[in-house]
Amino acid sequence: MSKLHTQFVCQECGRISINPLGKCPQCGAWDSMVEEVVSLPEEGRDETWHGPERVSRPLQLNEITDDVTERFPLNLKEFARVLGGGVVPGSIILVGGDPGIGKSTLMLQVALEMAAKGRVLYVSGEESERQIKMRALRLLPPQTASQPVEFPESLFLVTETSLEAIIQHVQDLKPSLLIVDSIQTTYQKGLISNAGSVSQVRECAANLRELAKQSGMAVFLIGHVTKEGIIAGPRVLEHIVDTVLQLEGDRFQSYRLLRSVKNRFGPTSEVGVFQMTEQGMQEVLNPSEVFLAERLAEAPGSAITVTMEGTRPLLVELQALTSPTNFGNARRTANGVDLNRLLLVIAVLTRRLGLTLTDQDVFANVIGGLMIDEPAADLTLAACIASSFQDKPVKADLVLVGEVGLSGELRWVSQIPTRLREAAKLGFKGAVIPHRRNQNEKLPDGIKLYETRSLREALKVALINSN
Repeated sequence: MSKLHTQFVCQECGRISINPLGKCPQCGAWDSMVEEVVSLPEEGRDETWHGPERVSRPLQLNEITDDVTERFPLNLKEFARVLGGGVVPGSIILVGGDPGIGKSTLMLQVALEMAAKGRVLYVSGEESERQIKMRALRLLPPQTASQPVEFPESLFLVTETSLEAIIQHVQDLKPSLLIVDSIQTTYQKGLISNAGSVSQVRECAANLRELAKQSGMAVFLIGHVTKEGIIAGPRVLEHIVDTVLQLEGDRFQSYRLLRSVKNRFGPTSEVGVFQMTEQGMQEVLNPSEVFLAERLAEAPGSAITVTMEGTRPLLVELQALTSPTNFGNARRTANGVDLNRLLLVIAVLTRRLGLTLTDQDVFANVIGGLMIDEPAADLTLAACIASSFQDKPVKADLVLVGEVGLSGELRWVSQIPTRLREAAKLGFKGAVIPHRRNQNEKLPDGIKLYETRSLREALKVALINSN
């Protein structure tokens, strides 16, 4: 009979300790050691289930078929964009996001799409089959009395949390796509620890990966996230899978961003934009136009920048507001921009341009619930703050792109030609950019360029009635 053993496992890195620790000695995380009860096998006996048996054989490259790059196509173009063009057979993909953000809805849409091309098994550990069907009814176009609802016959649903039972269903149905909702509810009987623990998540994901590689079946794992916004469970989970997708968005906004954090079969940091509606996730094929639809032209504290999300340029509106502080220390509030970048820009405006911001509360916001973390938005952020402080609007037909240095100089950023082409496509007449390092570098026609060397020079161009 197996003996029970207590150990403490770090939820961040998977470090195992026999004693409780306040701080993990491996990753440095505080309060991450969780107690687990595991079984120790009897001497000479291995009770651990190792997943499906595999008989491997080394192959020469010439023996491997040429269709290794083929992907399952998807009508959801935004989803396919993030994946790199489609679903790769035999891949395992982790989809994370906050509760209620739309992970299950999006994956059910993918299941309905893929069911038209092959057999799909949707495994839910949190909802019943009836609840999943109710959601699927909302995703279909409205039906009339003469046109009853018809679901794809190749889509199968099951409520199950046992990994052994899931693998048995896979072996019986032989689907081309498996969706597990969620990996934190799946458990392996060979382990005594509860579902969602570090060991359970790690072992279940590893066995599902092995199953995917053997059968050529694509696997989607839905994962919960912590309050910090990272996927719950050991970080090794992100190393086990081929692709990590993060569904982001403000719960007060209808727009959702699907971002590829890791992708072995395509570009990383690629973004797909969706809008949450009653009929599910609707694709936003031209997000720049949507984000600028409600813009108030020539309002003080507002300016447009072009940010790169993977290979896609997005035009977004930044806003800033300065107000005299009522407290001893001025407040700095950032929503959608990095707080450290905001503090840097404020320091440059104060020291290099002489703007008295030490007694001003400064609020910065990105419209649409987006998160911008690249330095290319520094110039736009500085223009918004100066515009609000001086009550001088930024010219409505201008976009601003550039990194601000500590000396007040403007620095060149990557992919400026791509950014400018997107701005010209949406009707912007001019762009304030850093001075070109290479004058032979080809920039697009159809948009007037204001090449500036310093932040002071750029603000003179961008602000209306600026001397």
